[in-house]
Amino acid sequence: MPARFRRVRVLVVGCGDVGRAARRLSPRVRVLALVRDAAAAPALRAQGITPLAGDLDDTASLRRLAGIATHVIHLAPPPGEGEGDARTQALLRVLARRSVPAALVYGSTSGVYGDCGGAWIDETRALNPQTARARRRVAAEGQVRAFGRAAGVRASILRIPGIYAADRPNGTPRERLQRVTPVLAAADDVFTNHIHADDLARAVLAALWRGKPQRVVHASDDSDLRMGDYFDQAADLYGLPRPPRISRAQATEQLSAVQLSFMRESRRMHNRRLKQELRLRLRYPTVATGLAPA
Repeated sequence: MPARFRRVRVLVVGCGDVGRAARRLSPRVRVLALVRDAAAAPALRAQGITPLAGDLDDTASLRRLAGIATHVIHLAPPPGEGEGDARTQALLRVLARRSVPAALVYGSTSGVYGDCGGAWIDETRALNPQTARARRRVAAEGQVRAFGRAAGVRASILRIPGIYAADRPNGTPRERLQRVTPVLAAADDVFTNHIHADDLARAVLAALWRGKPQRVVHASDDSDLRMGDYFDQAADLYGLPRPPRISRAQATEQLSAVQLSFMRESRRMHNRRLKQELRLRLRYPTVATGLAPA
């Protein structure tokens, strides 16, 4: 292991199942995690991760983060309301004190593009957020890139679509299929994008070391599927009935606002930068391989 890794300290903010992948790093890399709930600390320690008490909504609690890490993984979501992201702003302010990190990876969302009419898009596509949730992500991306430029930090932004995994809460479509939740008829259906949680974790770590300064990368697999076809494919793999198909007008009457929000946007994401720049070889290149029984 090169000598430079002996002094590396990686701070994970938003240490869920993807963030905990930092435990895969070399034992010579010290991994720290910001935790709001003290009850989460023992499980992190058991995985070799040092918990640090703090809350992104309480700026005073973040002071100890100044200068503590050489690399930062930021996967925490924005607040649930408003147009900006005060949480990311608070984190970046404290990271700017003392010695700044060498690299920062921020996990954003593919929702920043809005509806693309099913077109194939790359990272140069103009942003067109159509929900408050997506606008908050756009604000956070801007803050991260500005921080990287001003502080000389190699900041990477991963735009992430739907995350799935067999052992992830709500990580597979099985529960939705069992509830017999309908999907759109083929004429109204939208293209959707996916990434297996394990591949996403590997993408985060690849960006931490290989990401270009202020660079955006699509963290998406190779699937080319409409949403209804995705659930049909999952149903066949699980031996469950395929979901009923309904029109968009019927969906407006039967489905929740959150469910409908994902049915209003259609796009297909190129992942060339993921493969060429981050040199990531997907373990689960399609949802068929990711959902298949072990």
